Amino acid sequence: MKKNQSQEIDRRTFLKMSGATGLGAAVAMGVPDATLAQSEAKTVKGGPSMSIAAINGTRLYYVVTGEGFPLVFSHEFAGDYRSWEPQVRFFSRRYKVITYNNRGYPPSEVPTDPAGYSEAILVEDLLQLLAHLKVSKAHIVGLSMGGGVTLNFGLRHPEKCASLVIASAGSGSTNREQFLKDGRVIVETIEKGGMEAILDFMTLSPNRITFKQKDPRGWEEFRRQLAEHSARGSALTFSKVQLERPSIFDHEARLKQLQVPTLILVGDEDKACIEPALFMKRCIPHAGLMIFPRSGHAINLEEADLFNRAVLDFLTAVEAGKWV
Repeated sequence: MKKNQSQEIDRRTFLKMSGATGLGAAVAMGVPDATLAQSEAKTVKGGPSMSIAAINGTRLYYVVTGEGFPLVFSHEFAGDYRSWEPQVRFFSRRYKVITYNNRGYPPSEVPTDPAGYSEAILVEDLLQLLAHLKVSKAHIVGLSMGGGVTLNFGLRHPEKCASLVIASAGSGSTNREQFLKDGRVIVETIEKGGMEAILDFMTLSPNRITFKQKDPRGWEEFRRQLAEHSARGSALTFSKVQLERPSIFDHEARLKQLQVPTLILVGDEDKACIEPALFMKRCIPHAGLMIFPRSGHAINLEEADLFNRAVLDFLTAVEAGKWV
């Protein structure tokens, strides 16, 4: 098989390749029961299809659930494909929902070369993943880091986008120097102490604490999943994606040319993302803005029902030709 040729690897082969066994294999594949992970996969129409493909010089893990028009979700730095579970369960009733792990997030590959990470590379990964899945056009939804990927995907490939949902995006656009200083500390802390060393910082910050207060069980699951991330992948992602990406404000001219229907979502306790959200609303011609009250950064988890209904109303309006 050629080096960059897209390839599918079945469940058993991937588990063997990744070295996962028993319950660890089940967790790695997002399967709640170890017995199921060790049995033959059964194909259910519209049910989840978990695969890994050679994409853009690396291997990306993705899950396709449901049938219908494609709806893609791109995760945040502190999350992964599992962070979209409330959305997958809701939207797969009527859409073909595609979730995936970015490079650096197992079961996707973790490149060791820092040159293998950047926001532009993540955008290209998404483009090639859609090509691999033979998706010519889709609704694209992203949160935080994934929101940046979604925005830049829309700017670079508007013909591939039926709509854009950009949530909790733009941190580092304001108070830039402090963001860079704090970011370098995050990277150094991960490199020295692993993921455990940043759990409190990432999950008890002012823009996350509302999640714990509202849904302690959901917050604990989020924290546990974050602890399972690759320290190497997370450090490289933060240093090369978060710390080197342009500010939202740097995109002003291109934002004003963006004709794709866009919904911008932000929590009112997510202070670093409020001004970027307002800026995008002012610049993007067909943008709407919704601010979630008493809500922080991970609004898709913290306020899953409100998030889902807002996105569904938006998609329905777009598909009916009523958004603009």
